[in-house]
Amino acid sequence: MNQWPELEAEAARRWDAESMRPWLRVGTALCGQAAGSDAVVAALKDALQSQDVDARISEVGCIGLCYAEPLLDVQLPGGPRVFYGNFDPEQAAKVVSAHVAGGQPVEELALGYLAPENAGDDFVPPPGLRDLALHPMRAWENRIALRNAGNIDPLDIYQYIATGGYRALNRALLEMTPEDALQQVNESGLRGRGGAAFPTATKWRFLAGNPSRDKYVLCNCEEGDPGAFNDKAILESDPHTLVEGVILAGYATGASRGYIFIRHGHDGPIDRCRAAVRQAQELGLLGEDILGSGFSFDVEVALTGDSYVAGEESALMEAIEGKRAMPRFRPPFPAQVGLFGKPTNINNVKTLAYVPEIVSKGGEWFASIGHERSTGTAILCLSGALNYTGMMEVPLGINLKDVLYDAAGGIRGGKELKFLQTGGPLGGVLGADNVDILLDFEILRNAGAILGSGGIIAADEDTCVVDLTRALVAFWQNVSSG
Repeated sequence: MNQWPELEAEAARRWDAESMRPWLRVGTALCGQAAGSDAVVAALKDALQSQDVDARISEVGCIGLCYAEPLLDVQLPGGPRVFYGNFDPEQAAKVVSAHVAGGQPVEELALGYLAPENAGDDFVPPPGLRDLALHPMRAWENRIALRNAGNIDPLDIYQYIATGGYRALNRALLEMTPEDALQQVNESGLRGRGGAAFPTATKWRFLAGNPSRDKYVLCNCEEGDPGAFNDKAILESDPHTLVEGVILAGYATGASRGYIFIRHGHDGPIDRCRAAVRQAQELGLLGEDILGSGFSFDVEVALTGDSYVAGEESALMEAIEGKRAMPRFRPPFPAQVGLFGKPTNINNVKTLAYVPEIVSKGGEWFASIGHERSTGTAILCLSGALNYTGMMEVPLGINLKDVLYDAAGGIRGGKELKFLQTGGPLGGVLGADNVDILLDFEILRNAGAILGSGGIIAADEDTCVVDLTRALVAFWQNVSSG
């Protein structure tokens, strides 16, 4: 029996009921925690209790404006989301009193606002506050994999369902054959976001064509590149979009089980991803006979240790088998002999996070975004000497110069850009005279750089290239697989 209508109805009921109370969201991804978000949550709870104010607090993921962490956003019933950046726990009592209880945003503390999704022509913006939809880091975005990041509680599966989650899975299981689902991914032109940019559907076909009864789908979140944090951000902000993507990959390839590999010690991504898997199992979205479709599939979260080389796909399989994380000789390739000797497919977190929206909206929709063979979007991690640092999801094909000087606000202190380090420490370097370039897999590769893990570290005129080279060589030496 398909229980999907009941799940959707229950999710809508819960969402509507909770929308009647003020909602306080605090960014508690790694960037938020590093800036002190735990103290903000504690101060808000104390202020609500001492002032006897009824409101809910959600510890959400990263909305992308990492330079403004810790971030608090307050939404009153039917109203806009008002954001407070670099929030000091000592400001909690004032915001709760004036805004949460009194209905008046504290203008001198506010970063800006976002209009409610259902805002009509009669919506009146809060006076004196800027529209964050026009903030450079937001204005350039087209959010697909990050559509829920910072918006929903990552520990609440019903919030994910209420915002369209698992609808693609229900559609695939009830309306599509595995080949139909694979064809949607093929039509999308989706390419791997782990570094090599290999066509995803081609990789899936290798596994789908293997007649073995036991086949595995693996997700690689062994994210160890300095300057890259988008894989972890997806797991911290919206783990269900990854879980749904893994299930859809399993269905399209005829796999029997999925594994999500996360680096040991990344507690936020680990805890939230394990909670998502457990909740999906409890609601019948994982396990035997999912949604009454006859398709059975389960997912396990596994840890890889802290070896950088475990990010290489064959070393990843060695790690889960309890061996030292060392790359295997190939052939045979994973689609022939992979995890525990069984046929295996391995994808990056970002790659799989796109799949639910591709299946839901169609491959042609995704292919209409981007540039030539580089379809869809790229999730960029901007750090270094930039005015606005954080995470953005932008259409492929936009100019990197626009990202740096418009979206990221240019170089801090009015200084000159010297170079960019892109795609992780094993990626590449672009000089300041070579950043007028399109974000496109082939174009970047021809320029001597890669998009890779999505990290873009900007160095200003005061940065010593020799010191950077020494730091990179030391990193390579420390993480060498031998």
